[in-house]
Amino acid sequence: MYNRRIFSILVLVGILFSQSCATLPRINETRPNFLIILTDDQRYDTMDYMPATVATIFDQGVTFTHGYDTTPLCCPARASILTGMYAHNTGVQTNTDRLNKTTFFYDLHQNGYYTGLVGKYLNSWHGETRPEFDFWVSFFRGESAYIDPRLNNNGNWSTHKGYITDILGDYVIQFLDQAAKQPRPFVLLFAPNAPHQPATPDPADENKLTDLAPWRPPSFNEADVSAKPEWLQSKLLSPQDIALDDAFRRDQLLTLMSLDRADARIFDEMKKNGQLDNTVIIFLSDNALLWGEHRMTSKNSLYEEAVHVPFAIRYPPLIPKPYVDNRLVANIDIAPTLYQLAGLPIPSNMDGQSMVNLFDGGPWRNALLLEGWPPRGVYSAIHTERYVYSETTGDKSEFYDLQTNPYELGNQIDDPQYQTIIQQLKGQLHQLEKQKGAPPVMDPSWVPTLSPTIVPTP
Repeated sequence: MYNRRIFSILVLVGILFSQSCATLPRINETRPNFLIILTDDQRYDTMDYMPATVATIFDQGVTFTHGYDTTPLCCPARASILTGMYAHNTGVQTNTDRLNKTTFFYDLHQNGYYTGLVGKYLNSWHGETRPEFDFWVSFFRGESAYIDPRLNNNGNWSTHKGYITDILGDYVIQFLDQAAKQPRPFVLLFAPNAPHQPATPDPADENKLTDLAPWRPPSFNEADVSAKPEWLQSKLLSPQDIALDDAFRRDQLLTLMSLDRADARIFDEMKKNGQLDNTVIIFLSDNALLWGEHRMTSKNSLYEEAVHVPFAIRYPPLIPKPYVDNRLVANIDIAPTLYQLAGLPIPSNMDGQSMVNLFDGGPWRNALLLEGWPPRGVYSAIHTERYVYSETTGDKSEFYDLQTNPYELGNQIDDPQYQTIIQQLKGQLHQLEKQKGAPPVMDPSWVPTLSPTIVPTP
């Protein structure tokens, strides 16, 4: 009886202590919070429809004009974000492949971060909660209904009445309020399904953009694709195809407008909680999507409309003044950046580089690897700020000078004036294809002032 009474007292003391710790301020904790806003299938040229997001992140931080995803397909692209690795190293090459590599969420959680996910995880994941997350709201695999979605909230499945972007925004605010009571920093991935198909607009927006002009760049329904690889030798888009894609484009933009409202509410909550200026906020999309260019209405290709994504970072302690950076950054650079800012060693198997080096004008890469697998065909490409060279297994190679041929019309692979450049890019491409991790390029004069690493007792 005596031992049982002592045990009960100890349990009560432990509960009271844990409750009091939950409301402790972040004393002597200088590591930043991290918020990653990851949209789904959003093109680089659509940020005009998200003014609140632009005003808070892009206009107050660094805007990357050359932000890319290295594999333009949802699951591989997201796996690269979580690991800092190219798809040929993650093993995730299609939307059904499972990720079996350590993610930055696991390591940050092990080192004292309060972790959360609201929205999409990976297409190959069934939506159930994962142990490295303290807060979890997700849906089944890679897609969800926009109206009355079925979500897994910290292990419990239920149908939520309403519009998904509003619902997910409410959960982000709930996470932020809980994080504000923690004595530790947080990392949150907010991954809404907007503007992914079916791109169902909020009913409140359905009467907007009714006068949207058709999208008809020079590459739209490209007249002659005979110089391109065999896989692209498709028929011209029919009038019905074009009408459907025009309607889908409008729906995508409308879903981004509703997401922008959710972002605005999130930023207001962070400001109220005192979280805005000590949080690294990263905005990007997993990949983009073609709206009829080259006769395509899909992604999973090397063309700019599929791989070029909106990309910006806001963090006043490192980026005190807004600016535009034209160097090549990619999804693989997010994980190493988080490790460095969290005061953790960057794993040697990461292909990406910490973007901290960019903020001080340090040395940086001059080329990226782009990769793809079926159903488009197995391809790899090297992308510089100006040139793209690609090889597709059993098919034609491609080359484009984005300065003289920004719409990637035809195929400049046989143009005599570029043959020396093509051979140089070919050699560099084959080196990148073999890459198994790369040491981060860092300015040795920049030393982060961060608290010691915290490793909880297992």
